[in-house]
Amino acid sequence: MKKIVVLGLALIMVVSCLGGCGKSNKKAVSEDTLIVGFDSNFPPYGYKDDKGEYVGFDLDLAAEVAKRRGWELKLQPIDWNSKDMELNSGTINCIWNGFTLSDENKDKYTWSKPYVNNSQVFVVKADSGIKEFKDLAGKAVAVQTASSALEALESDDNKELTASFRELVKVGDYNNAFMNLESGTVDAIAVDIGVAKYQVENRDNKYVILDKVLSPELYAIGFKLGNTELKDKVEDTLLEMVKDGTFDEIAKKWDLTESVILGK
Repeated sequence: MKKIVVLGLALIMVVSCLGGCGKSNKKAVSEDTLIVGFDSNFPPYGYKDDKGEYVGFDLDLAAEVAKRRGWELKLQPIDWNSKDMELNSGTINCIWNGFTLSDENKDKYTWSKPYVNNSQVFVVKADSGIKEFKDLAGKAVAVQTASSALEALESDDNKELTASFRELVKVGDYNNAFMNLESGTVDAIAVDIGVAKYQVENRDNKYVILDKVLSPELYAIGFKLGNTELKDKVEDTLLEMVKDGTFDEIAKKWDLTESVILGK
């Protein structure tokens, strides 16, 4: 009986040790892994290219940060509407994909310093005859659901403009928005200027961006509220990249040199 009791205690200790060791290893992996939540249909910040690979400005920045920190990088495409749930559950540990720092959400996350000044604009067909905001009256305008452009259109500042549209069409992503513009289902798209420039340049300049800005905007990285430790590490590394020129090299690659503001 004594041998059985001793053996039982030994087994409990082994199981406990294994359980504890397992938890420790899991924690270590988590601390050394940067899990970036991003919208995979948001070029040039983060999207899937023709080879089926995830690429983009923000993803390049994240990859360089992870490399310098010795972290594993995990790119996690998310439904933008579910980003808070993903962040709070630990499925991701940051939201890094053209994420807008605004008065409405500034207290919901722990934010990095803004790194891009990105405005909201309208894109129309080059031959549409639409030159000014007033020309959008009676037209169908597309915008991404839960986007900064939608927020701008629904703000008090643009209430009259939005009311003048024949229809405000909300789409899941901007690929669909440009397909709708191409087919004539909509007459204009409200979108981030970075995305607008990318789409205009990659669609044989069949589209133009209206001169007037719908709304100014700042992009930053969102971390779970209170996670200042990870924020500081990522931010410090980005500032190092600014000092040695790597940040600007990546911005130049994605034609975003005029938009970046970190360290300026």
